[in-house]
Amino acid sequence: MNRHTLSTLFAGLLVLAASLSLSACGGSEAQAQDTPKDATPAIPVEAAVVQRGEVSASYAGTTTLEAAEEATVVAKVGGTVAQIYAEEGRVVRAGDALAQLDDTELRYDAEQAEANYEKKQQEFARSQALYDRKLISTDAFDTVKYDLAVLKAGYDIAKLNLDRATLRSPIDGVVAKRLIKVGNTLTPDQSVYVVTNFDPLLAVLYVPENALARIKPGQPAVISADALGGRNFDGRVARLSPVVDPQTGTFKVTVEMRHPGHDLAPGMFSRVSITYDVHKDALTVPRAAILTEDGESAVYVVKDGTAHRVAVSLGYADGDKVEILRGLNAGDRVVTLGQNSLKDGTKVAVVNATPQKVMAAQPPAPQPSV
Repeated sequence: MNRHTLSTLFAGLLVLAASLSLSACGGSEAQAQDTPKDATPAIPVEAAVVQRGEVSASYAGTTTLEAAEEATVVAKVGGTVAQIYAEEGRVVRAGDALAQLDDTELRYDAEQAEANYEKKQQEFARSQALYDRKLISTDAFDTVKYDLAVLKAGYDIAKLNLDRATLRSPIDGVVAKRLIKVGNTLTPDQSVYVVTNFDPLLAVLYVPENALARIKPGQPAVISADALGGRNFDGRVARLSPVVDPQTGTFKVTVEMRHPGHDLAPGMFSRVSITYDVHKDALTVPRAAILTEDGESAVYVVKDGTAHRVAVSLGYADGDKVEILRGLNAGDRVVTLGQNSLKDGTKVAVVNATPQKVMAAQPPAPQPSV
């Protein structure tokens, strides 16, 4: 290839390179003109609508359940246990037989006392006839009458002891404990059974004195037991003490549950919530929407794709709902997730999705220029 041909080829390559450079510069300027000046991406958030509904105020505490009635049955007479009638878990009525002592000796004592009493009755009848005819003195007649009264008392005691050989429940309830076995020798006043009445069950709370003016008898309460998976049972405030303990600054509140069944039992750890006020038509937002800083509460309200920080006044908190007294209107949308990264005037995109979908909804990161 000669020199002239090489020069011509090199000149053509320079022209082509200049043309490509001008095209590239022109494209960059056009792209810059099409790109908006404010390209800040909207931050994805979740939001909820301010609604009207019922919200209640309550006091919550923990305690262990107690039986309203519980009796420890004791032996009134000594003896050997001959038979067991009631096992643990049996429902009994007041007066039902729980166990039987060997009453052979007591039965003989009662028969002997009865015979002595009947003999003295006959003697008294004869003395009465003689006394009416003035044949015996008043002192002699009074002695027979006194002896008859003594034997009558002895007979009554013998019958009572014979009856006490049958151990009976003093209350309606359920046999909670059996403390004896067949063959045990009992002494008077020895404990033999524990009978518990499950209806009603009581939950006793010690409430701070600042709640004394709000809690009243008859107010509804909800009781739940951790052992039952948090199941709720209805109750009511049965009574409260008007005296505040100066050592603890609390007063005693007794909550009762009637007809609770046998799922709940005395001794169970329970959570108690007493409702002392209800607002029927309150503005409410989810608790997650509330931001608290330096003692002031605020929410972010979404309007035209922009989040605006709004100060609010709070009322009652009820579960996951919070009452709004001032600052919002029904129908407003408040941010419930993602507000910690917001500032007043931040652009937002409401997605109300799972975290995976929120991540997918975020704008992709800018790619490096090639």
